[in-house]
Amino acid sequence: MRMRFARLMTLALAALGLTMTLPAAAQEPSGAEATPETAAEIETPEGWALVWHDEFDGEAIDESSWTYDLGAGGWGNGEAQHYTDRPENARIEDGMLVIEARQERYMGSYYTSARLKTEGLREFQYGRIEARVRVPAGRGLWPAFWMLGSNIREVGWPDCGEIDIMEYIGREPDLILGTIHGPGYSGALGLSKWNRQEYDIADDFHTYAVEWDENQITWFYDGVEYSTYTRADVGERDWPFDQPFFIILNLALGGQFPGPIGLDVVFPTQYVVDYVRVFQSESA
Repeated sequence: MRMRFARLMTLALAALGLTMTLPAAAQEPSGAEATPETAAEIETPEGWALVWHDEFDGEAIDESSWTYDLGAGGWGNGEAQHYTDRPENARIEDGMLVIEARQERYMGSYYTSARLKTEGLREFQYGRIEARVRVPAGRGLWPAFWMLGSNIREVGWPDCGEIDIMEYIGREPDLILGTIHGPGYSGALGLSKWNRQEYDIADDFHTYAVEWDENQITWFYDGVEYSTYTRADVGERDWPFDQPFFIILNLALGGQFPGPIGLDVVFPTQYVVDYVRVFQSESA
């Protein structure tokens, strides 16, 4: 599904210039370690314990949990957007994270968007990783909720592993995908399940999740299981999913997978995230 090697090389170079600041002491961060109080307020699946979440209820994006990938260059897929950390492209609004794609001239590109990640801040090995989101409608739009192995800067992609919890391409309005990539099964050879519905997915919020342990990864759409891949499915190839991963939320535009941006797409357009939650097994 994704040919990311060149894009991730760009990511690594761009990251060398990143700086982060902690939220002001007077500001309550929207992302937090789970406490008994917050766990009691959030619906927790049976057998799981809440270990981290972001409800996006603060006044600004929580810099103790999220940082950004920045820049353009196609990200290895011929994409059109320039990722920024401006509030025009990523902000908290009405208790939601809004990732907004805009059609505008910016540093040599004609579109801007945002790509947020928890790399180096919130990283997880195994568990149930879940988000409730509303994807934008339109040909050429490519919102995603996914994870990369935290050792990507040491071993590169795809050896680090990739878990695509949700990918949506606007030219297929009734389809979402769940995919894993690893050495020998990356890009177009990734292990992927297409999950079609009888309605346009962008019309409403939906919940996407994986349950991941040392032996398998299972995908859920609105609480319904639709795919599982196990160690046996990769055969003699490496299973790089026995290590911490970080979370990514992004909205890409155009490129090899979603295709050209539709002339009828209305900009600005928004990818809206209600929450991200991480649970771990109570029996672990």
